[in-house]
Amino acid sequence: MSRPEIHADPRHTDPPPLLELTDVSKVYRGGKRAVDGLSLRLGPGLLGLLGPNGAGKSSLMRIVATVTRPTTGRLTYRGADALARPELLRRELGFLPQDFGVHPQLTAREFLAYLAAAKGLPARSARARIDELLALVNLTEAVRRPLGAYSGGMLRRVGIAQALLGDPRVIVVDEPTAGLDPEERVRFRNLLSALAEDRVVLLSTHIVSDVESVAGDIAVVAGGRLLRRGSPEELLGGQAGRVWEVLVDPGAVAAVQARYVVSRMVRTGDGRVRLRLLADGPPFADAVPVAPDLEDAYLGLVRPAVANDRPEVRR
Repeated sequence: MSRPEIHADPRHTDPPPLLELTDVSKVYRGGKRAVDGLSLRLGPGLLGLLGPNGAGKSSLMRIVATVTRPTTGRLTYRGADALARPELLRRELGFLPQDFGVHPQLTAREFLAYLAAAKGLPARSARARIDELLALVNLTEAVRRPLGAYSGGMLRRVGIAQALLGDPRVIVVDEPTAGLDPEERVRFRNLLSALAEDRVVLLSTHIVSDVESVAGDIAVVAGGRLLRRGSPEELLGGQAGRVWEVLVDPGAVAAVQARYVVSRMVRTGDGRVRLRLLADGPPFADAVPVAPDLEDAYLGLVRPAVANDRPEVRR
């Protein structure tokens, strides 16, 4: 599939945006710590925030989007305090939350026009931008239907379109491909990759395939803390020599899973099961070493952290 065409605003001549979180924590009522002393520095480009459900990703995204304040820590944008002056970031921000609500009686064009007016965009330029975005997310043929008649995947595409209103310099998207079919997932990943050339793009997901094809920079989180940040190659290097494949009888699968991190299992034609697992040394005499992939690297970081509940921070 070809890359989507992106029309950038030629007025953008200011310095590249820079967003920084310093020792950010978020503790909710009752003592639940969703984010725990996390620091990130983001310049132009796409950062994939990868972690399991419950890792604190959505809380962190809401902090970056200035929807919620951290309990402690700092958030700066272009060197200014974005907690004291959130409007500095909000006027250059596009945000797609995990739970995105709409007005079901409005059409997609009416809904986007309403949001554009709320953002203070001029009506004429907003109309042209809305038509461009509806084509970009493949909703042109459905613009006359009320949003209440849209499928979950179509509503997600409306959410993607609203995040891009105003040609934002910072784009924050939380689980953006939920409900999208495979073709639309690829289309959206290509779109984010193209947008990231001169913007800060923060993509949060628990799906490894959402980041492995577009993100040259990945931050793995669990328990609200940063486990590791690096390129895909750097993450893979951390699991070199630790990935193995072994054939076992079906009755032995549960025992292997209890002892090792199993990243994949496939039933073979002879009735046995091929397991792909992580271990510091050969787990069985007939185990075969294989090259790690990003899913192996992700599980190798997250599973021990979740098991220990207090992950070791690796910077």
